[in-house]
Amino acid sequence: VQLQACGGGLVQAGGSLRLSCAASGFTFDDYAMGWFRQAPGKEREFVAAIRRGGDSKSYADSVKGRFTISRDNAKNTVYLHMSSLKPEDTAVYFCAACYFSAVWPRTRPSDYDYWGQGTQVTVSS
Repeated sequence: VQLQACGGGLVQAGGSLRLSCAASGFTFDDYAMGWFRQAPGKEREFVAAIRRGGDSKSYADSVKGRFTISRDNAKNTVYLHMSSLKPEDTAVYFCAACYFSAVWPRTRPSDYDYWGQGTQVTVSS
């Protein structure tokens, strides 16, 4: 199983980035996908999640209206488009996979079965 996240970088406040996470080694269509982030000295926190078919999405209040999660099941890839970035969005961003569950949304790190290695996003003021 592998989740390979990329697309992070350094951006000025107000800018945009798109993160990608390519999955392999499991049946991507069977899993909800999520993005989490962790800033230095802080706990890992939920950012966004998308159900298996992409029909339902959930966002943390702090990113609603600025971030968009999407997925392409044909490419086994989940995306996080981030706009109007703020310095407080600075963190390592992780993608994760959660096996099918009737409970939605899944916002706790412990809900997720597989994790990527993380990609750094730094927003300068």
